[in-house]
Amino acid sequence: MAHDPRDNTATYLESWLQVLKNDKRAIITAAAKAQAAADYLHESQLGAKDTTAA
Repeated sequence: MAHDPRDNTATYLESWLQVLKNDKRAIITAAAKAQAAADYLHESQLGAKDTTAA
């Protein structure tokens, strides 16, 4: 995978640093939402396997 920096990379990272500075729980909230999404997709995939096996 090639590293292709963009002109706005520093600005993008700075915006996330501001979010993290302003909300100490932002990373925890984001991780919890990501886990909920992963759980949902995993359960959906398991449900799809159950219906195709019948």
